[in-house]
Amino acid sequence: MYSLPHTYPSSTNIKHVPFLSHKQADDLVYDITKDRKPKPANMDECKFGREFTDHMLSIEWNKDEGWNRPVIQPLQNISLHPATAVFHYATELFEGMKAYRTPENEISFFRPQMNMDRMLRSAHRACLPQFDGEEFLKCIAELVRVEQEWVPNSRNASLYMRPTFIGTEPTLGVDKSGSALLYCILCPVGSYFSTGTFEPVSLMADPRYIRASKGGFGAYKLGSNYGPTIRVQEEAAKKGCEQVLWLYGSDHKITEVGTMNMFIHWYNEDGEKELATMGLDEGIVLPGITRQSILDITREWGDFKVTERTITMSDLTKALNENRLIEMFGAGTACVVCPIKRILYVDQPLYIPTPVDSLALRLYKSLGAIQYGDIKHDWTYIAVEKTKPRLVI
Repeated sequence: MYSLPHTYPSSTNIKHVPFLSHKQADDLVYDITKDRKPKPANMDECKFGREFTDHMLSIEWNKDEGWNRPVIQPLQNISLHPATAVFHYATELFEGMKAYRTPENEISFFRPQMNMDRMLRSAHRACLPQFDGEEFLKCIAELVRVEQEWVPNSRNASLYMRPTFIGTEPTLGVDKSGSALLYCILCPVGSYFSTGTFEPVSLMADPRYIRASKGGFGAYKLGSNYGPTIRVQEEAAKKGCEQVLWLYGSDHKITEVGTMNMFIHWYNEDGEKELATMGLDEGIVLPGITRQSILDITREWGDFKVTERTITMSDLTKALNENRLIEMFGAGTACVVCPIKRILYVDQPLYIPTPVDSLALRLYKSLGAIQYGDIKHDWTYIAVEKTKPRLVI
């Protein structure tokens, strides 16, 4: 898609350019390291977010001069003033995306334009500057092309991409940051859960804890939505659960599971086979890309009713008692689809059916076939064509 120049401009020669232009990817500066580190012997065994590639993408912004040229440079520490806004007021957001190697040895992304749209919405909410999502996506694709040897040749692994946006102005004033850093780092990943790929997990559901509330920030991918959940996750682990099922309100609405959207497959009280997940209208749950893809693909199948609506723990326990519950699963970029086998609800175990021929498995295989390029689909974004040369320095 984009060829590297024959020579690499010095990273010190970085002029300011408007990032809202349509030529930002053409302004990329390359600072390529000759000190490549060895790659993991088995990328299927890479723990999530522990092993990183050799390079990162970095783009600076300030209110006086606008956007700098984007730079692909060696992965390095970021030096910031102790008063920097992100440290004190969590002026930060991120995205989660994956790169997959196809049978034709292309490298593809899965619906990345949706990630860019969501990132821009989060940036608006965090009072960080807007940018051209398509141009940023092209820059990320070029970073992946530079690091293409890190994309696993495996169906159980992928290259995780973490675009991140932080406020960098050194001030203790609670105000819009006058400078910012937009960057992206990469890491090969295997299974998200220690239980393995597509293994059912247990959840702790305790109404004392909530992740987000109506009118709050739950619909935005802000770091401040995640940090406060770590203590509750520790509590769940002590009780033998891999994740937390987040409830909301006095009626214990089912919202999300850990960092995933939650789906319930059942026969509803009208006797209809239905797939249901919480809607986005209250702003409590994240508009996940995998979530939307499941809604889209199951509506296209037309095998059962597909709805976005509120379901409570009372509705769930009633369905369990009446043998109407078929299965439950979480869905997100990190795990794709993850079946649920048990919910510890106020310290009382609820055992969730995990059928062998499950909808969760069907979706896992169907989405995987698109992501890994087994079938051609409009959701595929070819980031690196098989004909493009590998980087030589």
